[in-house]
Amino acid sequence: MPARSPLAVPRTGPAPTVLDVVVPVHNEEGCLETSVRRLHAYLTGHFPYGFRITIADNASTDGTYRIATRLTRELGDVVALRLERKGRGRALHTVWSRSDAPVRAYLDVDLSTDLNALLPLVAPLISGHSDIAIGSRLAGGARVVRGPKRELISRSYNLLLRGSLLTRFSDAQCGFKAVRGDVAERLLPLVQDAEWFFDTELLVLAERAGMRIHEVPVDWVDDPDSRVDLLPTALADLRGVWRVGRALATGALPLARLRRPFGDDPRDHALRGVPRGLARQLAGFCVVGLLSTLAYLLLYSLLRQVLGAQSANALALLLTALGNTAANRRHTFRVRGRTGVVRHQAQGLLVFAIGLTLTGGSLAALEAAAPHPPHSAEMAVLVVANLAATLLRFLLFRTWIFAGEDGGGPAPGEDTGPAAGHHTGDESPDAHGGHRTDSSPDDGTRTERTTA
Repeated sequence: MPARSPLAVPRTGPAPTVLDVVVPVHNEEGCLETSVRRLHAYLTGHFPYGFRITIADNASTDGTYRIATRLTRELGDVVALRLERKGRGRALHTVWSRSDAPVRAYLDVDLSTDLNALLPLVAPLISGHSDIAIGSRLAGGARVVRGPKRELISRSYNLLLRGSLLTRFSDAQCGFKAVRGDVAERLLPLVQDAEWFFDTELLVLAERAGMRIHEVPVDWVDDPDSRVDLLPTALADLRGVWRVGRALATGALPLARLRRPFGDDPRDHALRGVPRGLARQLAGFCVVGLLSTLAYLLLYSLLRQVLGAQSANALALLLTALGNTAANRRHTFRVRGRTGVVRHQAQGLLVFAIGLTLTGGSLAALEAAAPHPPHSAEMAVLVVANLAATLLRFLLFRTWIFAGEDGGGPAPGEDTGPAAGHHTGDESPDAHGGHRTDSSPDDGTRTERTTA
């Protein structure tokens, strides 16, 4: 993924479109015109960059799309998109995938979030500081007006995310978010949900991929006419949490290819003459090795009370070797999934045999030199022998067992360019001016726009 950098915005000439604001709607003929005109007036008067407002109609059955198309004729920089299937996530996925804007945002049509938070939301993305920005009703400094029922549900849901998916962002479902275009092109192909869980899935993927999420405390007033059905939405969100959690646990998500080799991050600079990832692997291996050594000494001390020195050493070494291989596979060399796990453990057992020979030979040499040595002498010899075996184990892990399988970088043959199928042709202005309608036979969408 390319390094984050500030967006190049020319100081003279026509202002390019920097921000594409999506307003997903379904049967909102009552408030659509008022909200879009208010948003357009705010952006025109207070937003210093070029913008576009995209009204994404999710299969409305009332006059919503008719109003949207009229707004495209009456207001500049407004586009209407018609989808024949419902789903807020589907609308955002479709528009963000097609957009050519370097920053892509969305907000709820009721404008529950105060618009003064919009520039603070997108500024970190324009400057290159962050990858995603979210409005938060639960962050310090936020001012929220809503009933106790919705407050309880919101806090419980975000607490569930922290406990189950180990998230760190404070508010997953606030309808006020923005993402850099290059980030969207990498994340969207992996997001499966087309409904309300879309936001959460996008944020979890971004966070697990090491992307920077900026939070903005917002002023937010609950819409008393909200038609969100809480129970079905909550159940769908729980299913989404289970699906994403299972994918993370099994290694099914290709997070390795998302982890950003940003040139502006000091951690990403390679050391001259040092193979990439060696420092991190050494640190991880040392931690795993230290824990394995402590576990080995504990097991040996316990087994030595009922077994001879050689038997206790062999059994303790076998048990810790299995755990050591599994821990290094996952944490040191970042190999995910079940593919190759049996082979890796079998190779690890061969390394174990070498370690057993080394430690067993050390014990035999000690007993030959001093029959019936004290327990402290046995422990000292085993510590030294284990350290030597540990160094040998790392070299064999890196150059043999897990050679070329570190998940910290892009997968072999990975396409590092924009996501396949990214479409921008429909967003280009009509060279001849006037009203234009774009149709897509693949997803049944229709776009209305007015160009100068």
